Amino acid sequence: MATPTVLKPLGTDEELGRLARLFHALSDETRLRIVGRLLAGEQCVCNLTDALDAGQSRLSFHMKTLKDAGLVTDRRDGRWIHYSLNHEALFRIGALLGTLAEKAETVCGRKCCG
Repeated sequence: MATPTVLKPLGTDEELGRLARLFHALSDETRLRIVGRLLAGEQCVCNLTDALDAGQSRLSFHMKTLKDAGLVTDRRDGRWIHYSLNHEALFRIGALLGTLAEKAETVCGRKCCG
């Protein structure tokens, strides 16, 4: 099935796929809480587990979703894993939302959203 024409100005099919994965990753309250925690900077998995009152397996599931979408990166330090936000992915999301807001102004012909 072809991508609707209206979405083409937002990017290539590949870019639209990346954006869809980003938005899917953000469509869960727990993952949004994780992103909120990571806005303060890199976090050890033990801190995230405690802060979110989440078990290790539940947190691992959500972190994998965020990593697969490209929203977070990780690094190992001994037996601990530290997570941080991928700022490039956040900029892509911001750019898309900015584009959508601009398109909405153009379509409705008035500045109703600002």
